[in-house]
Amino acid sequence: MTTHAKLELNGPVEAGFEEVLTPDALEFVAELEHRFGARRRELLEARARRRARLLAGELLDFLPDTRAIREGDWTVSPVPPDMQQRWVEITGPTERKMTINALNSGADGFMADFEDANAPTWHNMVDGQRNLRDAIDGTITYRDSEGKFYELGSNPATLLVRPRGWHLPERHLLVESGPVTGALFDFGLYVFHCARRLLHKGSAPYFYLPKMESHLEARLWNDVFGFAQEALGIPRGTIKATVLIETLPAAFEMDEILYELREHSAGLNAGRWDYIFSAIKCFPDRREMVLPDRGDVTMTVPFMRAYTELLAATCHRRGAHAMGGMAALIPSRKGNEEANEKALDGVRTDKEREVSQGYDGTWVAHPDLVPVARDVFEKGLDGKPNQLERRRDDVQVSAGDLLDLASTPGAITEKGLRTDVNVGFQYISFWLTGRGAAAINSLMEDAATAEISRSQIWQWIHHGVQLEEGPTVTAELVRQVLDEETGRIRESVGDEVWQAGRPGETREIFERVALSEDLIEFLTLPGYEYLD
Repeated sequence: MTTHAKLELNGPVEAGFEEVLTPDALEFVAELEHRFGARRRELLEARARRRARLLAGELLDFLPDTRAIREGDWTVSPVPPDMQQRWVEITGPTERKMTINALNSGADGFMADFEDANAPTWHNMVDGQRNLRDAIDGTITYRDSEGKFYELGSNPATLLVRPRGWHLPERHLLVESGPVTGALFDFGLYVFHCARRLLHKGSAPYFYLPKMESHLEARLWNDVFGFAQEALGIPRGTIKATVLIETLPAAFEMDEILYELREHSAGLNAGRWDYIFSAIKCFPDRREMVLPDRGDVTMTVPFMRAYTELLAATCHRRGAHAMGGMAALIPSRKGNEEANEKALDGVRTDKEREVSQGYDGTWVAHPDLVPVARDVFEKGLDGKPNQLERRRDDVQVSAGDLLDLASTPGAITEKGLRTDVNVGFQYISFWLTGRGAAAINSLMEDAATAEISRSQIWQWIHHGVQLEEGPTVTAELVRQVLDEETGRIRESVGDEVWQAGRPGETREIFERVALSEDLIEFLTLPGYEYLD
Protein backbone atom coordinates (compact mmCIF):
# COMPACT_ATOMS: atom_id res chain seq x y z
CA MET A 1 0.00 0.00 0.00
CA THR A 2 1.26 3.45 -0.94
CA THR A 3 0.21 6.31 1.33
CA HIS A 4 -0.06 9.97 0.40
CA ALA A 5 -1.49 12.89 2.34
CA LYS A 6 -5.25 12.30 2.81
CA LEU A 7 -5.29 9.17 0.66
CA GLU A 8 -4.47 5.47 0.51
CA LEU A 9 -3.77 3.58 -2.68
CA ASN A 10 -4.84 -0.06 -2.31
CA GLY A 11 -4.62 -1.24 -5.90
CA PRO A 12 -1.49 -3.03 -7.14
CA VAL A 13 0.94 -0.89 -9.13
CA GLU A 14 1.58 -2.94 -12.25
CA ALA A 15 4.36 -2.17 -14.70
CA GLY A 16 3.70 1.23 -16.23
CA PHE A 17 1.04 2.23 -13.71
CA GLU A 18 3.50 4.55 -11.99
CA GLU A 19 3.24 6.78 -15.07
CA VAL A 20 -0.44 7.34 -14.27
CA LEU A 21 -0.55 7.01 -10.48
CA THR A 22 1.97 9.78 -9.83
CA PRO A 23 1.88 11.52 -6.43
CA ASP A 24 0.75 14.81 -8.00
CA ALA A 25 -2.03 13.15 -10.00
CA LEU A 26 -3.32 11.27 -6.96
CA GLU A 27 -3.22 14.44 -4.88
CA PHE A 28 -5.26 16.16 -7.59
CA VAL A 29 -7.90 13.38 -7.46
CA ALA A 30 -7.88 13.58 -3.66
CA GLU A 31 -8.51 17.32 -3.84
CA LEU A 32 -11.43 16.77 -6.21
CA GLU A 33 -12.91 14.28 -3.75
CA HIS A 34 -12.31 16.60 -0.81
CA ARG A 35 -14.05 19.51 -2.55
CA PHE A 36 -16.90 17.72 -4.30
CA GLY A 37 -17.44 14.31 -2.69
CA ALA A 38 -19.95 15.51 -0.10
CA ARG A 39 -22.10 17.23 -2.74
CA ARG A 40 -22.06 14.09 -4.82
CA ARG A 41 -23.30 12.07 -1.84
CA GLU A 42 -26.07 14.61 -1.20
CA LEU A 43 -27.19 14.34 -4.81
CA LEU A 44 -27.32 10.55 -4.59
CA GLU A 45 -29.50 10.94 -1.50
CA ALA A 46 -31.75 13.26 -3.51
CA ARG A 47 -32.06 10.53 -6.14
CA ALA A 48 -33.15 8.08 -3.46
CA ARG A 49 -35.77 10.52 -2.15
CA ARG A 50 -37.19 10.95 -5.64
CA ARG A 51 -37.36 7.18 -6.14
CA ALA A 52 -39.30 6.92 -2.90
CA ARG A 53 -41.75 9.60 -4.09
CA LEU A 54 -42.25 7.80 -7.40
CA LEU A 55 -42.89 4.52 -5.58
CA ALA A 56 -45.46 6.38 -3.47
CA GLY A 57 -47.37 7.35 -6.62
CA GLU A 58 -45.86 10.66 -7.72
CA LEU A 59 -45.28 11.24 -11.44
CA LEU A 60 -42.44 13.13 -13.08
CA ASP A 61 -43.06 16.59 -14.50
CA PHE A 62 -41.18 19.65 -15.71
CA LEU A 63 -39.86 21.72 -12.81
CA PRO A 64 -41.96 24.78 -11.92
CA ASP A 65 -39.00 26.54 -10.30
CA THR A 66 -36.94 26.54 -13.51
CA ARG A 67 -39.61 27.71 -15.94
CA ALA A 68 -37.65 30.93 -16.56
CA ILE A 69 -34.69 28.89 -17.84
CA ARG A 70 -36.88 26.84 -20.17
CA GLU A 71 -38.57 29.95 -21.52
CA GLY A 72 -35.45 32.15 -21.57
CA ASP A 73 -33.47 33.27 -24.61
CA TRP A 74 -29.94 31.90 -24.15
CA THR A 75 -27.48 29.64 -25.93
CA VAL A 76 -24.46 27.54 -25.01
CA SER A 77 -20.92 28.55 -25.94
CA PRO A 78 -19.72 27.29 -29.34
CA VAL A 79 -17.53 24.21 -29.54
CA PRO A 80 -13.99 24.19 -31.01
CA PRO A 81 -13.33 23.35 -34.67
CA ASP A 82 -12.60 19.65 -34.09
CA MET A 83 -16.04 19.25 -32.50
CA GLN A 84 -18.08 21.02 -35.18
CA GLN A 85 -18.57 17.89 -37.31
CA ARG A 86 -19.73 14.84 -35.39
CA TRP A 87 -21.56 12.83 -38.05
CA VAL A 88 -20.49 9.52 -36.56
CA GLU A 89 -18.86 8.68 -33.24
CA ILE A 90 -17.74 5.18 -32.39
CA THR A 91 -17.78 3.98 -28.80
CA GLY A 92 -15.85 1.31 -26.95
CA PRO A 93 -13.66 0.47 -23.98
CA THR A 94 -10.17 1.85 -23.42
CA GLU A 95 -8.42 -1.47 -24.10
CA ARG A 96 -5.29 -0.83 -26.16
CA LYS A 97 -6.09 -2.60 -29.45
CA MET A 98 -9.69 -1.44 -29.47
CA THR A 99 -8.60 2.14 -28.84
CA ILE A 100 -6.30 2.01 -31.87
CA ASN A 101 -8.97 0.45 -34.07
CA ALA A 102 -11.62 2.96 -32.97
CA LEU A 103 -9.35 5.94 -33.58
CA ASN A 104 -8.51 4.52 -37.03
CA SER A 105 -12.12 3.63 -37.89
CA GLY A 106 -12.92 6.67 -40.01
CA ALA A 107 -15.34 8.01 -37.42
CA ASP A 108 -15.32 11.70 -36.55
CA GLY A 109 -15.02 10.90 -32.87
CA PHE A 110 -14.15 8.03 -30.54
CA MET A 111 -15.91 7.95 -27.19
CA ALA A 112 -13.43 6.08 -25.00
CA ASP A 113 -15.52 4.50 -22.30
CA PHE A 114 -14.62 4.03 -18.65
CA GLU A 115 -18.30 3.32 -17.97
CA ASP A 116 -20.85 0.91 -19.51
CA ALA A 117 -18.54 -0.61 -22.15
CA ASN A 118 -15.80 -1.18 -19.60
CA ALA A 119 -15.57 -3.69 -16.76
CA PRO A 120 -14.16 -1.57 -13.90
CA THR A 121 -11.33 -3.82 -12.80
CA TRP A 122 -8.37 -1.95 -11.35
CA HIS A 123 -6.25 -3.00 -14.32
CA ASN A 124 -8.81 -1.73 -16.84
CA MET A 125 -9.24 1.63 -15.15
CA VAL A 126 -5.55 2.47 -14.84
CA ASP A 127 -4.31 0.82 -18.02
CA GLY A 128 -7.04 2.67 -19.92
CA GLN A 129 -5.58 5.95 -18.73
CA ARG A 130 -2.16 4.92 -20.06
CA ASN A 131 -3.67 3.95 -23.39
CA LEU A 132 -5.42 7.29 -23.85
CA ARG A 133 -2.31 9.24 -22.92
CA ASP A 134 -0.28 7.25 -25.44
CA ALA A 135 -2.98 7.75 -28.07
CA ILE A 136 -2.82 11.52 -27.61
CA ASP A 137 0.97 11.40 -27.83
CA GLY A 138 0.69 9.31 -31.01
CA THR A 139 2.86 6.57 -29.52
CA ILE A 140 0.20 3.92 -28.91
CA THR A 141 0.99 0.55 -30.55
CA TYR A 142 -0.07 -3.04 -30.00
CA ARG A 143 1.07 -6.46 -31.19
CA ASP A 144 -1.33 -9.35 -30.75
CA SER A 145 -0.55 -12.99 -29.98
CA GLU A 146 -0.35 -13.80 -33.70
CA GLY A 147 2.16 -11.05 -34.33
CA LYS A 148 -0.21 -8.57 -36.00
CA PHE A 149 0.91 -4.99 -35.36
CA TYR A 150 -1.45 -2.06 -34.70
CA GLU A 151 -0.63 1.65 -34.71
CA LEU A 152 -2.38 4.97 -35.25
CA GLY A 153 -3.14 6.16 -38.75
CA SER A 154 -2.56 9.67 -40.04
CA ASN A 155 -6.03 11.05 -39.27
CA PRO A 156 -7.36 9.60 -36.02
CA ALA A 157 -10.80 10.42 -34.68
CA THR A 158 -11.32 13.19 -32.13
CA LEU A 159 -11.07 11.72 -28.64
CA LEU A 160 -13.92 11.98 -26.14
CA VAL A 161 -13.92 10.27 -22.74
CA ARG A 162 -16.80 8.94 -20.65
CA PRO A 163 -16.03 8.66 -16.93
CA ARG A 164 -18.18 6.56 -14.64
CA GLY A 165 -21.51 7.85 -13.38
CA TRP A 166 -21.86 9.63 -10.05
CA HIS A 167 -23.17 6.49 -8.35
CA LEU A 168 -20.04 4.35 -8.74
CA PRO A 169 -17.04 4.29 -6.35
CA GLU A 170 -13.38 3.51 -6.94
CA ARG A 171 -12.58 1.40 -3.92
CA HIS A 172 -8.87 1.01 -4.73
CA LEU A 173 -8.23 4.65 -3.80
CA LEU A 174 -9.36 5.88 -0.39
CA VAL A 175 -9.63 9.55 0.47
CA GLU A 176 -10.14 10.32 4.15
CA SER A 177 -10.84 6.58 4.70
CA GLY A 178 -13.63 6.38 2.09
CA PRO A 179 -13.55 5.23 -1.53
CA VAL A 180 -13.02 8.03 -4.01
CA THR A 181 -15.83 8.81 -6.44
CA GLY A 182 -15.27 6.75 -9.59
CA ALA A 183 -16.21 9.69 -11.84
CA LEU A 184 -13.68 11.98 -10.15
CA PHE A 185 -10.98 9.31 -10.37
CA ASP A 186 -11.54 8.82 -14.11
CA PHE A 187 -11.92 12.51 -14.88
CA GLY A 188 -9.13 13.64 -12.58
CA LEU A 189 -6.42 11.33 -13.87
CA TYR A 190 -7.32 12.00 -17.49
CA VAL A 191 -7.51 15.77 -17.28
CA PHE A 192 -4.39 15.99 -15.09
CA HIS A 193 -2.24 14.02 -17.51
CA CYS A 194 -3.86 14.89 -20.82
CA ALA A 195 -5.39 18.39 -20.80
CA ARG A 196 -2.17 20.19 -21.72
CA ARG A 197 -1.22 17.43 -24.16
CA LEU A 198 -4.52 17.93 -25.97
CA LEU A 199 -4.21 21.71 -26.03
CA HIS A 200 -0.71 21.41 -27.45
CA LYS A 201 -2.15 19.33 -30.30
CA GLY A 202 -4.90 21.88 -31.00
CA SER A 203 -7.68 19.94 -29.29
CA ALA A 204 -9.04 19.96 -25.73
CA PRO A 205 -10.46 17.62 -23.07
CA TYR A 206 -13.87 16.45 -24.29
CA PHE A 207 -16.18 14.34 -22.16
CA TYR A 208 -19.44 12.41 -22.20
CA LEU A 209 -21.30 12.58 -18.88
CA PRO A 210 -23.50 9.55 -18.07
CA LYS A 211 -26.42 8.64 -15.85
CA MET A 212 -27.33 12.12 -14.64
CA GLU A 213 -30.80 12.58 -13.22
CA SER A 214 -30.98 16.34 -12.60
CA HIS A 215 -29.56 19.72 -13.51
CA LEU A 216 -28.05 19.91 -10.03
CA GLU A 217 -25.84 16.97 -10.97
CA ALA A 218 -24.83 18.91 -14.09
CA ARG A 219 -24.07 21.91 -11.90
CA LEU A 220 -21.72 19.75 -9.86
CA TRP A 221 -19.88 18.68 -13.01
CA ASN A 222 -19.65 22.31 -14.10
CA ASP A 223 -18.07 23.23 -10.78
CA VAL A 224 -15.63 20.32 -11.10
CA PHE A 225 -14.65 21.60 -14.55
CA GLY A 226 -14.19 25.13 -13.24
CA PHE A 227 -11.92 24.03 -10.42
CA ALA A 228 -9.89 21.69 -12.63
CA GLN A 229 -9.26 24.37 -15.23
CA GLU A 230 -8.15 26.86 -12.61
CA ALA A 231 -5.96 24.34 -10.80
CA LEU A 232 -4.28 23.22 -14.03
CA GLY A 233 -3.89 26.72 -15.40
CA ILE A 234 -5.99 26.24 -18.54
CA PRO A 235 -8.61 28.73 -19.76
CA ARG A 236 -12.13 28.49 -18.38
CA GLY A 237 -14.44 26.91 -20.95
CA THR A 238 -11.68 24.72 -22.37
CA ILE A 239 -13.38 21.52 -21.20
CA LYS A 240 -16.44 20.54 -23.24
CA ALA A 241 -18.98 17.89 -22.29
CA THR A 242 -21.88 16.14 -23.97
CA VAL A 243 -24.51 14.92 -21.54
CA LEU A 244 -26.21 11.59 -22.13
CA ILE A 245 -29.92 11.99 -21.56
CA GLU A 246 -30.33 8.39 -20.54
CA THR A 247 -32.56 8.66 -17.50
CA LEU A 248 -36.24 9.51 -17.52
CA PRO A 249 -35.87 12.27 -14.89
CA ALA A 250 -33.18 13.99 -16.98
CA ALA A 251 -35.57 14.18 -19.96
CA PHE A 252 -37.62 16.67 -17.95
CA GLU A 253 -34.54 18.84 -17.32
CA MET A 254 -32.78 19.05 -20.69
CA ASP A 255 -32.88 22.85 -20.86
CA GLU A 256 -31.69 23.15 -17.30
CA ILE A 257 -28.81 20.71 -17.84
CA LEU A 258 -27.62 22.64 -20.88
CA TYR A 259 -27.94 25.88 -18.93
CA GLU A 260 -25.83 24.65 -16.03
CA LEU A 261 -23.08 23.56 -18.43
CA ARG A 262 -23.56 26.36 -20.95
CA GLU A 263 -19.89 27.46 -21.04
CA HIS A 264 -18.74 23.82 -21.15
CA SER A 265 -21.55 22.21 -23.16
CA ALA A 266 -21.05 20.18 -26.32
CA GLY A 267 -24.69 19.10 -26.50
CA LEU A 268 -26.89 16.19 -25.51
CA ASN A 269 -27.00 12.55 -26.59
CA ALA A 270 -29.99 10.22 -26.80
CA GLY A 271 -28.71 7.34 -24.67
CA ARG A 272 -31.49 5.00 -25.69
CA TRP A 273 -30.65 1.80 -23.83
CA ASP A 274 -30.18 3.26 -20.38
CA TYR A 275 -33.24 5.43 -21.01
CA ILE A 276 -35.41 2.33 -21.41
CA PHE A 277 -33.87 0.84 -18.26
CA SER A 278 -34.54 4.08 -16.39
CA ALA A 279 -38.17 4.08 -17.50
CA ILE A 280 -38.59 0.61 -16.01
CA LYS A 281 -36.76 1.60 -12.85
CA CYS A 282 -38.75 4.79 -12.24
CA PHE A 283 -42.12 3.04 -12.18
CA PRO A 284 -41.54 -0.58 -11.18
CA ASP A 285 -44.89 -0.89 -9.38
CA ARG A 286 -47.11 0.53 -12.13
CA ARG A 287 -48.73 -2.30 -14.07
CA GLU A 288 -49.76 -0.02 -16.92
CA MET A 289 -46.11 0.86 -17.57
CA VAL A 290 -44.87 -2.70 -18.02
CA LEU A 291 -42.97 -2.85 -21.31
CA PRO A 292 -43.04 -5.67 -23.91
CA ASP A 293 -40.03 -7.64 -25.20
CA ARG A 294 -37.03 -5.37 -25.38
CA GLY A 295 -36.81 -5.83 -29.15
CA ASP A 296 -40.24 -4.19 -29.46
CA VAL A 297 -39.19 -1.04 -27.58
CA THR A 298 -37.89 0.78 -30.63
CA MET A 299 -37.11 4.46 -31.12
CA THR A 300 -40.45 4.98 -32.84
CA VAL A 301 -42.74 3.88 -29.99
CA PRO A 302 -44.58 6.89 -28.50
CA PHE A 303 -42.57 7.57 -25.35
CA MET A 304 -39.24 7.10 -27.13
CA ARG A 305 -40.31 9.24 -30.09
CA ALA A 306 -41.33 12.03 -27.71
CA TYR A 307 -37.96 11.90 -25.95
CA THR A 308 -35.89 11.99 -29.13
CA GLU A 309 -37.97 14.79 -30.65
CA LEU A 310 -37.67 16.90 -27.50
CA LEU A 311 -33.91 16.34 -27.31
CA ALA A 312 -33.25 17.51 -30.87
CA ALA A 313 -35.53 20.53 -30.49
CA THR A 314 -34.03 21.54 -27.13
CA CYS A 315 -30.46 21.28 -28.37
CA HIS A 316 -30.97 23.35 -31.49
CA ARG A 317 -32.90 26.01 -29.64
CA ARG A 318 -29.80 26.43 -27.48
CA GLY A 319 -27.16 26.13 -30.23
CA ALA A 320 -26.02 22.72 -28.96
CA HIS A 321 -25.31 19.51 -30.87
CA ALA A 322 -27.93 16.78 -30.76
CA MET A 323 -26.31 13.34 -30.94
CA GLY A 324 -28.27 10.23 -31.86
CA GLY A 325 -28.32 6.85 -30.17
CA MET A 326 -26.29 3.70 -30.51
CA ALA A 327 -26.41 1.31 -33.44
CA ALA A 328 -25.40 -1.89 -31.64
CA LEU A 329 -25.30 -4.25 -34.62
CA ILE A 330 -22.15 -6.33 -35.07
CA PRO A 331 -22.01 -7.30 -38.76
CA SER A 332 -20.76 -10.81 -39.42
CA ARG A 333 -17.62 -10.92 -41.55
CA LYS A 334 -18.08 -14.64 -42.20
CA GLY A 335 -21.82 -14.98 -42.21
CA ASN A 336 -24.83 -14.61 -44.44
CA GLU A 337 -24.42 -11.56 -46.69
CA GLU A 338 -28.17 -11.31 -47.20
CA ALA A 339 -28.74 -11.20 -43.44
CA ASN A 340 -25.98 -8.62 -43.06
CA GLU A 341 -27.52 -6.38 -45.71
CA LYS A 342 -30.93 -6.63 -44.07
CA ALA A 343 -29.44 -5.66 -40.72
CA LEU A 344 -27.46 -2.78 -42.26
CA ASP A 345 -30.63 -1.54 -43.93
CA GLY A 346 -32.17 -1.36 -40.46
CA VAL A 347 -29.23 0.72 -39.21
CA ARG A 348 -29.53 3.00 -42.25
CA THR A 349 -33.24 3.53 -41.64
CA ASP A 350 -32.60 4.35 -37.98
CA LYS A 351 -29.93 6.92 -38.87
CA GLU A 352 -32.14 8.47 -41.55
CA ARG A 353 -34.78 8.94 -38.86
CA GLU A 354 -32.24 10.77 -36.72
CA VAL A 355 -31.25 13.08 -39.57
CA SER A 356 -34.92 13.85 -40.24
CA GLN A 357 -35.44 14.72 -36.57
CA GLY A 358 -32.56 17.22 -36.64
CA TYR A 359 -29.70 15.24 -35.15
CA ASP A 360 -26.17 16.36 -35.96
CA GLY A 361 -24.52 12.97 -35.57
CA THR A 362 -24.87 9.50 -34.15
CA TRP A 363 -23.20 6.58 -32.40
CA VAL A 364 -22.08 3.18 -33.64
CA ALA A 365 -20.56 0.25 -31.78
CA HIS A 366 -18.49 -1.30 -34.57
CA PRO A 367 -16.09 0.03 -37.24
CA ASP A 368 -18.07 -1.70 -40.02
CA LEU A 369 -21.03 0.60 -39.26
CA VAL A 370 -19.02 3.81 -39.64
CA PRO A 371 -19.40 4.01 -43.47
CA VAL A 372 -23.17 3.46 -43.25
CA ALA A 373 -23.72 6.17 -40.63
CA ARG A 374 -21.31 8.57 -42.32
CA ASP A 375 -23.04 8.17 -45.67
CA VAL A 376 -26.47 8.88 -44.15
CA PHE A 377 -25.35 12.03 -42.33
CA GLU A 378 -23.18 13.35 -45.15
CA LYS A 379 -26.08 13.07 -47.58
CA GLY A 380 -28.73 14.15 -45.09
CA LEU A 381 -26.79 17.27 -44.10
CA ASP A 382 -25.65 18.03 -47.68
CA GLY A 383 -22.05 17.85 -46.56
CA LYS A 384 -22.49 20.49 -43.83
CA PRO A 385 -20.76 19.72 -40.50
CA ASN A 386 -24.04 19.95 -38.57
CA GLN A 387 -27.60 21.24 -38.82
CA LEU A 388 -27.60 23.50 -35.77
CA GLU A 389 -29.49 26.14 -37.72
CA ARG A 390 -32.47 23.80 -38.08
CA ARG A 391 -34.90 24.78 -35.37
CA ARG A 392 -37.59 22.28 -34.46
CA ASP A 393 -40.20 24.81 -33.34
CA ASP A 394 -42.86 22.37 -34.48
CA VAL A 395 -42.02 20.02 -31.61
CA GLN A 396 -44.43 20.15 -28.69
CA VAL A 397 -43.83 17.43 -26.09
CA SER A 398 -45.79 17.20 -22.86
CA ALA A 399 -45.00 15.38 -19.63
CA GLY A 400 -47.71 12.91 -20.58
CA ASP A 401 -45.97 12.18 -23.87
CA LEU A 402 -42.69 11.38 -22.10
CA LEU A 403 -44.51 9.11 -19.65
CA ASP A 404 -46.66 7.27 -22.20
CA LEU A 405 -45.09 3.86 -21.71
CA ALA A 406 -48.57 2.33 -21.78
CA SER A 407 -48.91 2.95 -25.52
CA THR A 408 -45.87 0.87 -26.38
CA PRO A 409 -47.01 -1.85 -28.80
CA GLY A 410 -45.67 -5.37 -28.64
CA ALA A 411 -45.96 -8.66 -26.81
CA ILE A 412 -44.27 -10.39 -23.90
CA THR A 413 -43.10 -13.73 -25.22
CA GLU A 414 -41.08 -16.78 -24.27
CA LYS A 415 -38.51 -15.73 -26.87
CA GLY A 416 -38.23 -12.33 -25.21
CA LEU A 417 -37.81 -13.91 -21.78
CA ARG A 418 -35.14 -16.28 -23.09
CA THR A 419 -33.29 -13.42 -24.75
CA ASP A 420 -33.28 -11.42 -21.52
CA VAL A 421 -32.06 -14.41 -19.50
CA ASN A 422 -29.40 -15.38 -22.06
CA VAL A 423 -28.06 -11.87 -22.57
CA GLY A 424 -28.21 -10.97 -18.89
CA PHE A 425 -26.29 -14.08 -17.84
CA GLN A 426 -23.70 -13.91 -20.61
CA TYR A 427 -23.02 -10.22 -20.12
CA ILE A 428 -22.44 -10.59 -16.38
CA SER A 429 -19.99 -13.41 -17.13
CA PHE A 430 -18.08 -11.24 -19.60
CA TRP A 431 -18.11 -8.34 -17.13
CA LEU A 432 -16.72 -10.47 -14.30
CA THR A 433 -13.84 -11.57 -16.52
CA GLY A 434 -12.92 -8.02 -17.49
CA ARG A 435 -14.91 -7.35 -20.68
CA GLY A 436 -17.45 -4.55 -20.47
CA ALA A 437 -18.59 -4.75 -24.09
CA ALA A 438 -19.37 -8.12 -25.64
CA ALA A 439 -20.80 -9.36 -28.91
CA ILE A 440 -23.80 -11.54 -28.07
CA ASN A 441 -26.15 -12.75 -30.82
CA SER A 442 -24.74 -10.22 -33.32
CA LEU A 443 -25.33 -7.23 -31.02
CA MET A 444 -22.84 -5.32 -28.91
CA GLU A 445 -24.13 -5.68 -25.38
CA ASP A 446 -22.92 -3.49 -22.54
CA ALA A 447 -24.05 -2.73 -19.01
CA ALA A 448 -27.01 -0.68 -20.25
CA THR A 449 -28.51 -3.47 -22.36
CA ALA A 450 -27.88 -5.98 -19.58
CA GLU A 451 -29.75 -3.63 -17.23
CA ILE A 452 -32.78 -3.71 -19.54
CA SER A 453 -32.68 -7.50 -19.62
CA ARG A 454 -32.53 -8.11 -15.90
CA SER A 455 -34.95 -5.27 -14.98
CA GLN A 456 -37.52 -6.55 -17.48
CA ILE A 457 -37.33 -9.99 -15.91
CA TRP A 458 -37.81 -8.44 -12.47
CA GLN A 459 -40.75 -6.35 -13.69
CA TRP A 460 -42.49 -9.28 -15.37
CA ILE A 461 -42.14 -11.42 -12.24
CA HIS A 462 -43.24 -8.55 -9.99
CA HIS A 463 -46.48 -8.09 -11.95
CA GLY A 464 -47.13 -11.77 -12.67
CA VAL A 465 -47.13 -11.12 -16.40
CA GLN A 466 -48.47 -13.87 -18.63
CA LEU A 467 -46.38 -14.80 -21.64
CA GLU A 468 -48.08 -14.80 -25.02
CA GLU A 469 -47.64 -18.59 -25.02
CA GLY A 470 -49.56 -18.91 -21.75
CA PRO A 471 -47.25 -19.40 -18.74
CA THR A 472 -47.02 -16.76 -16.03
CA VAL A 473 -43.55 -15.33 -15.43
CA THR A 474 -42.40 -16.42 -11.97
CA ALA A 475 -39.03 -16.76 -10.30
CA GLU A 476 -39.35 -20.52 -10.72
CA LEU A 477 -39.96 -20.18 -14.46
CA VAL A 478 -36.98 -17.84 -14.80
CA ARG A 479 -34.75 -20.32 -12.98
CA GLN A 480 -35.97 -23.08 -15.30
CA VAL A 481 -35.23 -20.95 -18.36
CA LEU A 482 -31.87 -20.01 -16.85
CA ASP A 483 -31.00 -23.71 -16.43
CA GLU A 484 -31.91 -24.37 -20.06
CA GLU A 485 -30.13 -21.33 -21.48
CA THR A 486 -26.94 -21.85 -19.49
CA GLY A 487 -26.93 -25.48 -20.58
CA ARG A 488 -26.97 -24.34 -24.21
CA ILE A 489 -24.26 -21.77 -23.56
CA ARG A 490 -22.05 -24.35 -21.85
CA GLU A 491 -22.52 -26.81 -24.70
CA SER A 492 -21.67 -24.17 -27.33
CA VAL A 493 -18.49 -22.82 -25.64
CA GLY A 494 -17.10 -26.00 -24.06
CA ASP A 495 -16.23 -26.76 -20.45
CA GLU A 496 -12.92 -24.86 -20.35
CA VAL A 497 -14.41 -21.56 -21.53
CA TRP A 498 -17.49 -22.12 -19.40
CA GLN A 499 -15.48 -22.52 -16.20
CA ALA A 500 -13.27 -19.53 -17.05
CA GLY A 501 -16.44 -17.42 -17.19
CA ARG A 502 -17.02 -17.76 -13.42
CA PRO A 503 -20.45 -19.41 -13.89
CA GLY A 504 -21.25 -19.82 -10.19
CA GLU A 505 -20.65 -16.16 -9.36
CA THR A 506 -22.36 -15.09 -12.59
CA ARG A 507 -25.51 -16.95 -11.64
CA GLU A 508 -25.35 -15.60 -8.11
CA ILE A 509 -25.25 -12.00 -9.36
CA PHE A 510 -27.88 -12.64 -12.05
CA GLU A 511 -30.37 -14.08 -9.58
CA ARG A 512 -29.63 -11.32 -7.11
CA VAL A 513 -30.39 -8.49 -9.59
CA ALA A 514 -33.23 -10.19 -11.50
CA LEU A 515 -35.05 -12.10 -8.76
CA SER A 516 -34.65 -9.91 -5.68
CA GLU A 517 -37.71 -8.71 -3.78
CA ASP A 518 -36.90 -5.06 -4.55
CA LEU A 519 -35.49 -3.80 -7.84
CA ILE A 520 -31.78 -3.20 -7.24
CA GLU A 521 -30.72 0.20 -8.57
CA PHE A 522 -27.74 -0.90 -10.71
CA LEU A 523 -26.39 -4.40 -11.34
CA THR A 524 -22.86 -2.97 -11.26
CA LEU A 525 -23.15 -2.01 -7.58
CA PRO A 526 -23.38 -5.61 -6.25
CA GLY A 527 -21.13 -6.68 -9.13
CA TYR A 528 -18.29 -4.53 -7.78
CA GLU A 529 -18.02 -6.89 -4.83
CA TYR A 530 -16.74 -9.62 -7.19
CA LEU A 531 -14.10 -7.62 -9.06
CA ASP A 532 -10.40 -7.35 -8.33
